[in-house]
Order: sequence, then structure tokens, then C-alpha cells
Amino acid sequence: MLPDLHVHTARCGHAQGVPKDYLACARRLGLAYLGFADHLPLYWLPPEERDRGLAMPEEELPGYVEEVLSLKGRVGGVAVALGIEADYIPGFEERLRKLLSKHPFDYVLGAVHFIDGWGFDNPACLEGYAAWKVDDLYARYFELVLQAVRSGLFDVLAHPDLVKKFGYRPGTDVRGLYEEVAGAMAGASVCVEVNTAGLRVPAQEIYPSLEFLKACRRHGVPAAVGSDAHHPGHVAWAWPLAREWLLAAGYRRVVFFEERKPRFLEIT
Repeated sequence: MLPDLHVHTARCGHAQGVPKDYLACARRLGLAYLGFADHLPLYWLPPEERDRGLAMPEEELPGYVEEVLSLKGRVGGVAVALGIEADYIPGFEERLRKLLSKHPFDYVLGAVHFIDGWGFDNPACLEGYAAWKVDDLYARYFELVLQAVRSGLFDVLAHPDLVKKFGYRPGTDVRGLYEEVAGAMAGASVCVEVNTAGLRVPAQEIYPSLEFLKACRRHGVPAAVGSDAHHPGHVAWAWPLAREWLLAAGYRRVVFFEERKPRFLEIT
């Protein structure tokens, strides 16, 4: 079965369950590989401005690392890996690099959740869309995605077209943006994440779109798979559809990681 590299825990403030709960679900489903990738603390903000409902406080990060490391290895047939999901914020690259270097992560998911301080994927911030023309929003989002890819900080680009989450679609052809990002990912050795959480939100589509994923395949970008689980019941969410998406784009294997080194698994 496809590995799941994108699982959260209650530490992030908006998920449920502890690592052992997610691991138990993975064992029941027959997963061979489970990667925890909880949200890194909001490192670019002063501590007093960090929203506990979006990510764990920095003082909890060592506890998260220790908890996952206590499960690391193969537990009941499931190989457990320590990952993290880190936001890309322009101008704070060195602060992020230093924070990541303190812990033995197997892989780092890079994500763009904020556009110039606006949490565009947060349901509490939907009013922000009124200030944008959708085409301009997509252009700015992908500008930040490109910066994230080229930063050298990340192993995988998480939910690459997250900007579609609430169903806002561009009126212009954005395939050129997909090609540009895919080319940059290939050049930077950054993998693309096939993320099934898009099926649980208004977008009603896996991240990234099939056209985007095909562009990644053309450029030779390896693919990882993640459920973005925020509840143990989300582990390996819609895995048959993820498999179909990958095969439709031309992929025949997926990637997982050990100590920041990619390993590959054939899609069966």
C-alpha cells in the first residue's frame, strides 16, 4: 500500500489524537510506512503572537520529536519516520534553517499557507479573498511557491496548489505556472506531494491537479503521497483515488525518506 508521509497530531492545535493512535490505524490498514509531519512552530512571529491553534509552541517541538523517535523504526510491520511541515515565509529562511537543523528529521514538507501575512487556507480568514482578483491571487501564490522550492529548505512541496482549497479557480490558463514550478522542483530536487485532503474541502480535488502532476512527471519530479490526516481516521484517506491520480499522470513509483535521503517504492 502507498506510504503516508503527511500525518498530524493533537500537538498542532487543530488535530486529534497522539502518534500511537495514527500508528494503530496504519497497522490496521496494512501500511508499510507512516511519516509524521506535524506543523513546525510559527517561527517567524514573536512568541506572544503565535496562534496555538495553528501550530505547536516552540517549547513543545522537542517533545514531538522525542515522541515520534520513540516509535521510529518498524512497529508492527509499519516503518515510522520523523517528518515536519514547515511554512515558507520570505525573509526568514535562515531562521527556519537553524530551527530545522536542531532535530533529526527524515524529511521536511514545505508549504505555503500565508500570502503576505494572510492565512488564505484558514476558514476564519475567508474575507481576505474579497481583496483579490483570482488570477492575481494564483500568480502571487505560485511566486511564493517558487521561492519555497528554490530555498533549498524542503524535501517535498506539500499540497502544491493549496490556493484552490475553497474552490476559487483562475479564469486564465495556468499551465505555464505549473510547468515553471515543476521545472524548478526538478532543478532543486524537491518532490511533489499528492495530497488527498483536497477531497475533504470545497475544492473537491486532490492536490495537485492532474495537469500539474503531469507537468511534474514530465520534468522527472518524484512523487510522495500524504493524507494530511488531522484525525486517526484520515490515515491513507482515499488511497485508491491517489493511486489512480498517480498512474494517470504516468507515475509508477513513489518516494519515502530516511534521514533526508529519498527511497522509492513501486506502485502496486
